[in-house]
Amino acid sequence: MRLPCLPALPLLAASAFLFAATPPADPRETLMEAMVAELTRNQQQLQLKGHESPYFVSYQLKDYDQYAISARYGALFQDATGHERRLSADVRVGTYDFDSSVPEAMDFLVSTKGTSFFARPDGPIDDSPVALRTALWLLTDEKYKSALAQFLKKKGEDVYTVEDPKRPPSFSREKPNTYVQPPVAFPFDREKWRKVARTLSARFNAHPELFDSDVRITADKVMRIFVSSEGSRIITEETLYGLHITAVTRADDGQLLDDSRDFYSPTEAGLPDEAKLAEAADKVISELLTLRKAPAIDPYTGPAILAPEASGVLFHEAVGHRLEGHRQDDDREGKTFRGQEGKQVLPTFLSIHDDPSTRVLNGEMLNGYYQFDEEGVKGQRVVLVEKGVLRSYLLSRQPVEGFLQSNGHGRSQGTQRPVARMANLVVSSTKQVSDTELKRQLIAEAKRQGKPYGLIIRDITGGNTNTASYGYQAFKGVPRMVYRVDVRDGKETLVRGVEIVGTPLSAINRVMATGQKQGIFNGFCGAESGMVPVSTVAPAVLLQEIELQRTMEGKDRPPLLTSPAAASAPAAKN
Repeated sequence: MRLPCLPALPLLAASAFLFAATPPADPRETLMEAMVAELTRNQQQLQLKGHESPYFVSYQLKDYDQYAISARYGALFQDATGHERRLSADVRVGTYDFDSSVPEAMDFLVSTKGTSFFARPDGPIDDSPVALRTALWLLTDEKYKSALAQFLKKKGEDVYTVEDPKRPPSFSREKPNTYVQPPVAFPFDREKWRKVARTLSARFNAHPELFDSDVRITADKVMRIFVSSEGSRIITEETLYGLHITAVTRADDGQLLDDSRDFYSPTEAGLPDEAKLAEAADKVISELLTLRKAPAIDPYTGPAILAPEASGVLFHEAVGHRLEGHRQDDDREGKTFRGQEGKQVLPTFLSIHDDPSTRVLNGEMLNGYYQFDEEGVKGQRVVLVEKGVLRSYLLSRQPVEGFLQSNGHGRSQGTQRPVARMANLVVSSTKQVSDTELKRQLIAEAKRQGKPYGLIIRDITGGNTNTASYGYQAFKGVPRMVYRVDVRDGKETLVRGVEIVGTPLSAINRVMATGQKQGIFNGFCGAESGMVPVSTVAPAVLLQEIELQRTMEGKDRPPLLTSPAAASAPAAKN
């Protein structure tokens, strides 16, 4: 496609920028004042002659400070810092009932058509009100043109559409919020973490079977300023530290095997000490060496216990994504739970809620904590399923039939458009038994089904799911530590080579009982609006039936020579 030589001229000419004689002591508030001034100017003056002006405008600035250190084989491979600011603008034409917004998949096509070269989401890292307002001026101009074009198109298409009296509004009406969070400390002991990364990664050198490994330490701080034409004025700061230990090997039959340990904390002091990290690295090493020798098993259908972390991934993929509000009204979605409000969708002993306002649970920090979502709405606890009965959905400011208000779950990564997403998904049960009893019931159910063994899945890498109407409603999990339980003596044998597959409602409704202790799975979830930090809290579950298929069989040979570190190590004395 040929690009024009010159960008289109913006609708508004630059005007003089006026500011208070005495700026606020807090530079964040200086930036917010500049954002409010530009927002007000655009809301009052921005209008293409003969057409509608914006009825709603919001701006968001995200200031990112980042550190990243990674090491392999005892040496640093990365030692980086980063600082950037990103801007986003939501400009809507029309009314709350019917406006210019379009489904997420179409938003990219609309927003990039005819985009001005200068309308970029970059923000100045200097605290310059003039530079900030100029960037917002260009961005707003482009967003308005796109919104107006899409609004006219929607109005035209509405002529051909059957009138639906149940059609929800385009955008929810919410009370504005005002909040300024005090600055949050962001320490990072670079020398300490360099040493930790080198020392931990060097532990893998003695095991040439593990041909690759990585120790990665990250620290991220996001300062966010949000303002809207409704009156919201929000400044928040969030920090997240991560430490990741990963290693890779191959079994003799060529299957690629990986293992890892991931630690997250909102504070640097909350990361594990060196002794615990060394223990975690040694555990990764021992598990991979054991997995290399473990037998691969054939596809399996039968009873299984999912440990809390694996159970959490199951509920996240099979249920959580299908309760995200925007999926209920999108014709491209499978709408698994559409029209099921007030009806039983899960076993009566299971309940599910999501609560972004919970920072700590059972002494452990939760990744999904936040105070306000990307649309300026306070994060709220929402009961999704109560004693098996569907009660509500995760909601952004995109209303769903019967649910017209946001519950503060509009989330996104960077400058992507927010949609309803999970935060801290919590599964609870009233049918709890001890781990010993859960295993006893597993063996009994396997015998009843005529199976020679049941399975216990104690660790899982993650999962994914398809919710779209054009595909099968299915989910997949990637278990890491799977144990075969012999029905004769209860002996557990580590096996490998399978992944969980299934249809969501069928799998969840086969839960027979749960364990007594909830486990926490902290991580990141990727969907339409990008990667966002999440947590899932769930007990172990006994499934009457689970289906496992063979994983992709690798045929690549391991490295032919011993690693240089192992080759140069002194020979062990007899």
